[in-house]
Amino acid sequence: MQKPLQLRWHNVDPSDAVKAHVREEVSRLERFWGRITGCAVTLEAPSRHHRHSGAQYRVRIELSVPGGKLIVGRDPPKTWTHSDLYLAVKAAFREAGRQLEDHVRRLDARVKTHAPPTLATVARILPEDGYGFLNTAEGREIYFHEHSVLRGGFRRLRVGSVVRFVEESGDEGPQASTVAPVSPRRARQVGRENAATAPTIPNAAGGARRVPRRKQRP
Repeated sequence: MQKPLQLRWHNVDPSDAVKAHVREEVSRLERFWGRITGCAVTLEAPSRHHRHSGAQYRVRIELSVPGGKLIVGRDPPKTWTHSDLYLAVKAAFREAGRQLEDHVRRLDARVKTHAPPTLATVARILPEDGYGFLNTAEGREIYFHEHSVLRGGFRRLRVGSVVRFVEESGDEGPQASTVAPVSPRRARQVGRENAATAPTIPNAAGGARRVPRRKQRP
């Protein structure tokens, strides 16, 4: 994450064990999707004079992601067992995981429904620095960051990999806000679908190659 985890305690005594539990849950979300930029977690217990009245713990999670925030933490449904702090944390992060999955699906759908799909190839990649550059069919170079690659796929990219991308204007020129790896089979299929207007897909050298057509059976 770009920002360190923020952990707040309200009427709850700080605990190293609980802190480690929260950090592990945050790490699990980061492993699922590496574009989380920040996370704030608030652990709240009933007021001290109500602690023995059966009231439940409340856990609030704010995940900062590109384009906004995902928030978990409204008063939990009665069906949730939150009288135990560990269970409260686990249930809240389970809901955060569901919201994050929905968010990633929406981003992925936005790329898939972009018409026509914008294809490029990976021209250069710097794994240790966490960024790379794409070559478009027009020969333009587009910067992308590892956090722009969907589903943590940055480490699987290689020079020559075909991707779909969504372009935006950055401080230093065009950049890809979202990058989705494309299988070779899908790349050929997209190329055939767009053959009437753009019968090529880019190659790693910055040029383009024709998509081979299948011969019709007699």
